[in-house]
Amino acid sequence: MFYSHAYPAPEGFADQPVEPAEAGFDETLGEFLLPHAAVQASDDPEAMLKSFLQSTYEAAAKTGGWDRSSLECAFGRPGVPRPVHRD
Repeated sequence: MFYSHAYPAPEGFADQPVEPAEAGFDETLGEFLLPHAAVQASDDPEAMLKSFLQSTYEAAAKTGGWDRSSLECAFGRPGVPRPVHRD
């Protein structure tokens, strides 16, 4: 299983829609789960896993009231570090 959780879980986190369709919230564990077998069987496993991770991050950010503009940056290129900006 791949999993994603927020702690403490913000109100409404479990009710947020996430991708892909094979993912869902497990009430007992208190986290979103995506079966490894579903990722393995996918035509594009990397894209499937990325959509799960991005959508669960967005669910936590939305329900947790995170300041996303301070947290997020553009995706970089693999193997090329992004520049660090120091104030």
